[in-house]
Amino acid sequence: MTALLAYAGRWDSRVRRSLADPQQAARTITEWTAALGYVPATVPATGWDAARAVDHYYERGKGDQSARFRAIEPHDVLAAWAPHRGELMQRHTDPLPATDPDDAEAWREELLRTRAAVALGQAPPSEYRAQIDPAGQKRLASLLSGVGEGPRRYMPDHVARQLAPHRPSRAHRQALVDEGVPDPYSVPCPHCHAAADHPCQSGFRRHGKGRRNLGTVHDSRIQALIARLDVSEEQADAERRRLAALMCQPPTPREARARHTTGGHRR
Repeated sequence: MTALLAYAGRWDSRVRRSLADPQQAARTITEWTAALGYVPATVPATGWDAARAVDHYYERGKGDQSARFRAIEPHDVLAAWAPHRGELMQRHTDPLPATDPDDAEAWREELLRTRAAVALGQAPPSEYRAQIDPAGQKRLASLLSGVGEGPRRYMPDHVARQLAPHRPSRAHRQALVDEGVPDPYSVPCPHCHAAADHPCQSGFRRHGKGRRNLGTVHDSRIQALIARLDVSEEQADAERRRLAALMCQPPTPREARARHTTGGHRR
């Protein structure tokens, strides 16, 4: 602690004056030791150095003029150590304790002791990296297969088959993609401004009021998809007609329902 105060005295004459008097110096060293007793001076493994916290205090910018009006204090060093300690704890993963798992108290004490050592800078954080073998890579590829975007687009095959009657547009889209047909939903729609992976909508009312999702796609969306394909003009026209015929499904007929009328006899 004396070395840290001496280093701060190089920057600030107010610190040097407080250390010039033996009684004032002893009181200052005692206060700093009590406040920063658990803050390490240096931790080379994690890049912490208390001297850098002193440098940062006197090099502050963006309108912070604290160093102009007062000398550095212990809480300034604590303010620099707290985010560094939080970063260490976020990187730390509890290693498997060597004690008997049946002894819950010893198991818990070892975990707390390991965490405290990392929080106090006495030990570097234990970090683990996931190792994906070829089998795991194949499994990830199967999870990411299918149409759509986003982290939750995967669905087991048997669940997709059960939901197919309730999601005819999605099932039809997946069947076309499986056959090698380009997916029109992969591009935004220039007509209704539907985003990629979202269905086309009807109507042009503001804020989306009164608009509904369509089971088909607009012709301009198919043209936008073909524009991205490297094909000739004749092939593009044939591909547009083919996609339009495939994607423009006839609407599902509604069930006939009995019409309710009010009864009564006319007099």
